[in-house]
Amino acid sequence: MLDEIDSGLDVDALRDVARRVEAMTTEDDLGVLAITHYARLLDELRPDVVHVLMGGRVVQTGGPELAQQLEATGYEGLAAALGVETSVEVAEPDDPFADPMGF
Repeated sequence: MLDEIDSGLDVDALRDVARRVEAMTTEDDLGVLAITHYARLLDELRPDVVHVLMGGRVVQTGGPELAQQLEATGYEGLAAALGVETSVEVAEPDDPFADPMGF
């Protein structure tokens, strides 16, 4: 599992990393789960399958063209096309300075 392996890499470093991962998938028959927010990694790795997650759930699965569609429409556009709610409610944090005894 490669979690945001493209984070902090310049274009040349990303290409080098992607080439090595690609080589391992063919030479060593390695399966890879690559997690990214950016299509540029997928331009280099050439995925077989793309999954899109929203709200912690897979909402769509497809081929490399799905990443291109997502890049063009954004998450909001894809969510609207799928009829998926994109907003997440966040609870108000407790007051860190509140008296724990309630006085």
